[in-house]
Amino acid sequence: MKKFSTAALVVVSSAAFGLWSPVASAATGAAAVPGKTNCAFLQNAPDQHLVVKGDTLWGISGKFLEHAWCWPQVWGMNREEIRNPHWIYPGQIVYFDRAAGRLRLGRPGAGAGGSADVRLSPQIRISGLDNDAIRSILPSEIEPFLSQPLVIEENEFKDTPRIVATQEGHVFLGKDDKAYVRGDLKGGTSFQVFRPGKPLKDPTTTKIIGYEAVYLGDVKLVRTGKTADEADSFVVSNSKEEMGVGDRLLPAPPRPLINYVPHAPERAVDARIVSVYGGVNQAGQNQVVSVNRGAEEGLDVGAVLELSRFGVMIKDTTDDKKPVKLPDEKYGELFIFRTFKHISYGLVMQVRQAVQVGDVAKSPEQ
Repeated sequence: MKKFSTAALVVVSSAAFGLWSPVASAATGAAAVPGKTNCAFLQNAPDQHLVVKGDTLWGISGKFLEHAWCWPQVWGMNREEIRNPHWIYPGQIVYFDRAAGRLRLGRPGAGAGGSADVRLSPQIRISGLDNDAIRSILPSEIEPFLSQPLVIEENEFKDTPRIVATQEGHVFLGKDDKAYVRGDLKGGTSFQVFRPGKPLKDPTTTKIIGYEAVYLGDVKLVRTGKTADEADSFVVSNSKEEMGVGDRLLPAPPRPLINYVPHAPERAVDARIVSVYGGVNQAGQNQVVSVNRGAEEGLDVGAVLELSRFGVMIKDTTDDKKPVKLPDEKYGELFIFRTFKHISYGLVMQVRQAVQVGDVAKSPEQ
């Protein structure tokens, strides 16, 4: 992950620490968040957790809560605080105040009930966020998926710049070779080079909703064409695979600072697994999959979806082999970390079985 040397101003609102007061659940013994039937504290939740470098919001949440997506409800966070959760840092302590049925964020020294509790008016903290603030998930697990598009949606390649010729004597291009490009650069100077790969089909409609893009490398502009019919000159600055005539250029995207709190989608989402990255049929924990819903269907970064598989039809051998459908089985959770218009990438979190193309990824039941 790119290191951001510029310090950032982070406004820490006291609302972030205005916590819900969970109530006891007689049935489970767990503390449930009012109005959120599936949001409950673990029965074996620790009294406290010292935040250390390398912790994630997902991991800390899992120490106290049955579901990581309940984190915003427990802390009473609004949408803006979900998008900018830069208020937990190494060295702080998350306390579970069992008597009050709440979590508290404090500093080491006085324990859960003393002066260490953070009860502050809005303040500004200056910090190099990339080094200090606790992230939702480990950046190392999704780094390649943040710096490369990887999904090209329908018509996205239309009218994009393209390589029309290679350096004399070169069929394919490698590092430091020249490429000649036609097309509207729109003022850009740094581009990534792709060619369309495997089509991605919606498991429900079978319609092609995009293509897995084959990332070939990076090129930089060295000379702009002087006339309308003269090609622009580029040099290959990084080569992952050989590139050649017909390959397409897309602007290099900025590497986003991914730090949204795990949360349920703002509106109901009913998605299906489209593909498992790497061309395999199944995915396990910490692997990346795509789903057939994106930003236009209500998914945003940090949204958590529940994974389940449709129950199969069997013959009831106890009743003349009449068909009976087994219940759909929930088996894990998916953390959405990058969205396109109609496709999103998610990191497979805790799962009890392998994820398969066509499996269901839905909003958690709340």
